[in-house]
Amino acid sequence: MSYTHFKFEVDGDGIALITFDSPNVSMNVLSAGVMAELGQIIERLQGEDAITGAVITSGKKAFCAGADLSELGSGMADLKGLPEDEAKQKLFDIAYRLNASLRALETCGKPVAAAINGLALGGGFEVTLACHYRVMASDTGAKLGLPESLVGVLPGGGGTQRLPRLIGVMNAAPIMLQGKQFDADTAKAQGVVHEIAPVAEIVAKAKDLVKANPLGSKQPWDQDKFKIPGGGPYHPAGMQIFGGASPMLLKETYGNYPAQRYILSCVYEGLQLPMDAALRIESRYFTKLLMRPESRNMIRSLFLSKQALEKGGRRPAGQSKSDVRKIAVIGAGFMGAGVATVSAQAGIEVVLIDRDQEGADKGKQHVLDHFAKGVQRGKLSEDKAKAMGDLVTATTDYSLLKDVDLVVEAVFENSELKAEITKKAEEHLPKDAIFGSNTSTIPITSLAKASARPENFIGIHFFSPVEKMMLVELIVGEKTGDAAVSRAIDFVGKIRKTPIVVADTRGFYANRCVMRYIEQGMYMLTEGVKPALIENGAKMAGMPVGPLSLQDEVAIDLGYKVLQQTKKDLGDAFEDTPNAAVIEKMYELGRYGRKNAKGFYVYEGKSKRLWDELGQFAPGGKLLADDQQPSVAEIKDRILYAQALEAARTMEENIVSDPREADVGSILGWGFAPYTGGVLSFIDTVGAARFVKRADELKAKYGKPFEVPQLLRDMAAKNESFYGRFAPKQAA
Repeated sequence: MSYTHFKFEVDGDGIALITFDSPNVSMNVLSAGVMAELGQIIERLQGEDAITGAVITSGKKAFCAGADLSELGSGMADLKGLPEDEAKQKLFDIAYRLNASLRALETCGKPVAAAINGLALGGGFEVTLACHYRVMASDTGAKLGLPESLVGVLPGGGGTQRLPRLIGVMNAAPIMLQGKQFDADTAKAQGVVHEIAPVAEIVAKAKDLVKANPLGSKQPWDQDKFKIPGGGPYHPAGMQIFGGASPMLLKETYGNYPAQRYILSCVYEGLQLPMDAALRIESRYFTKLLMRPESRNMIRSLFLSKQALEKGGRRPAGQSKSDVRKIAVIGAGFMGAGVATVSAQAGIEVVLIDRDQEGADKGKQHVLDHFAKGVQRGKLSEDKAKAMGDLVTATTDYSLLKDVDLVVEAVFENSELKAEITKKAEEHLPKDAIFGSNTSTIPITSLAKASARPENFIGIHFFSPVEKMMLVELIVGEKTGDAAVSRAIDFVGKIRKTPIVVADTRGFYANRCVMRYIEQGMYMLTEGVKPALIENGAKMAGMPVGPLSLQDEVAIDLGYKVLQQTKKDLGDAFEDTPNAAVIEKMYELGRYGRKNAKGFYVYEGKSKRLWDELGQFAPGGKLLADDQQPSVAEIKDRILYAQALEAARTMEENIVSDPREADVGSILGWGFAPYTGGVLSFIDTVGAARFVKRADELKAKYGKPFEVPQLLRDMAAKNESFYGRFAPKQAA
């Protein structure tokens, strides 16, 4: 019998070697086809007396990346329109299929071992947990983990049941709730794997375990007198763990993430039952979770849409993929050095230019220091770190631009300086090289006026710190050509970040929206709202940091410079707002943010506290009395609605044309409440009509920031959603 996704060979000892190797893909995933074949293989193991046991391994570099979420997304779409009970039952049947197969595997009566050669995440890790024995490669950087909660779902292949039974709830919790991954040494120390060995030896070691079969072909939890490590829910130690788990979870998630809550419920309820019943509990919670909008939105934005954009989903028609081998970064400050770092890390040769050699050398040192930290943490070898560092040439010589594919200009926000650098660089650039400006607010069309080749001029907006932030905005100016967009997409893809393509406007997309967030914080400050209530209310809404803290991180002096440039550019058209006065006063006081340990917060070592003189910005210099302070719900609405309305406005103005980019950009760019699936998913989930009604209520109280764009009113009247009206079919 032959299989599409597996190779099946039986050796002279009767041990079947099952090699997972799906065709035409770089990574194995658990698709419907894979699970169907896995079921057939398990029946074969049970039914053929000549087979004495089995070893499951992978024919690819990694073992398995988990479930095919693309297929899951399509399956969810197929349930639309069905009665709720029917949809739930169909979803449960899909969810339980893997659990039933893996339970059949571990109760087949024959010993089964997993030879884990590389990454085994999610469902891939769960397959190995259903094996009686596990051997893991020590020399491939192999990792294990259950990252499902990070995209709004829970481990649905027995992970919430087998892992706690294997290593205890305390050790399993961060793996399940936070998506923590762990290496071979940690896996061995915790008892997740039985042996570690060089990859060339893992199959042989796994076969040895199958032959010895110390567990007698029965999992620990199927043995007599099995006890959960660390205790179950009613054990004194277990009661202590579960007693503290719920409040700790609430503290971390503010109740916004149902996946983590359901995982905890799965563990608590499941550990009180035999495995067969526990697995049905897990599948029921998995089904319940997928029926929630948070999960559907997170899967769509954080997996399906993100993946599509990273694969070049916004490449202009008629353009083909190209390879970016060498770039120049002009401006070796914090941002420029960060761009050089991630580029060298991707194997791209970098010419790092600054106005003097000292500045260029300082930028390269940033690169070297970053790689040195990787060596110290055991993530890089010294040879690899040196090789990547050697890709960066620190210089003041613009003639070295003669053979680059792309330039990233990363000097500070000054139109005249950027124009001067553009002209200087173009004297040496190859004819087809692309020039990208890493401006955060200045319109690309105005900057491109300094270029002799505006069709090759594009905005490439990185977020700080470059090494950690995954979003890059590509801004298309009035004359930017398709070839420039296509190559910029290829560059962003090569450095393993996510590109979104937006039209040209002041502040582009991300900064326009995030400024509405920061502004609301300052508006509330000038209204007399307590600073702690502003910050905590924002975090309770799902934002990673409060608006005042975010402005400190961005830097208040940068905000001041952007404000002055905007005033200069707009002239009489500039509209003064309360936040402008706050920024100017803070700048005047020398409070620049975290960079000089003085901003809306006071920074003392690793700790920080709100500056106790922020009341000066309230009316009459006095904060509102306690009974006049707004509710947390009101603050949450102001925070989320102000950002979402601006995003809707960018759709109306065609700055962003694809809801996928708006949503992915909002989460990766400035951390818009990930549980919502992004700004437009938030509106769609609330419903356009209900959203408009609430926005009108906020406008009546707080004015212009809550003005509803006509597009949204039209959508409310027609009962439309953004994904229904704008999204391509594959993202719906």
